[in-house]
Amino acid sequence: MNKSGHGSDESSQQGGAPRHSGDSAHYVLHAEQQILQLISARAPLAKILNEICYALDCQIGSMVSVISLSDDGCVGTEAIAENAALFGLHVFFSTGIAADSGENLGTLEMYSIVSRKPAARELSLIARALCLAAIAIACRVKSPAEQVCRDHEHLLLRSFVAKQPASLN
Repeated sequence: MNKSGHGSDESSQQGGAPRHSGDSAHYVLHAEQQILQLISARAPLAKILNEICYALDCQIGSMVSVISLSDDGCVGTEAIAENAALFGLHVFFSTGIAADSGENLGTLEMYSIVSRKPAARELSLIARALCLAAIAIACRVKSPAEQVCRDHEHLLLRSFVAKQPASLN
């Protein structure tokens, strides 16, 4: 859900590096390969989510991103937004992170120093980050059957990698 305010100046924003596939350009996170490797290596979830946020923040610029887990007993998104406003930050983008089943896994909140809406290429970066976050979180939130979860995680990861432009695979 996008809660942002004003328009953006797309020419002044840095989007992702375009990868051309036929007639369309795909914007990718610069750190996407590293994030995929962290997921594959079963790195700590906090490290993976921090890397995703860092990649978004660096690539879009003038941004602070936070991923909260749905069952996290920490500060809620409303409190985070209030704290961000105290520092002069504006809600840039806010959305849930969902599993393939539709289960709510968490929330991505993005704050900007300038009140504006995301550009199309920024939305592409955000969508890719959401997919990576969903893969990373999906099997770590609830895993009563660890092996089944690992199998599902590998299927999601293989499916995601297979859909990427050839230059990334």
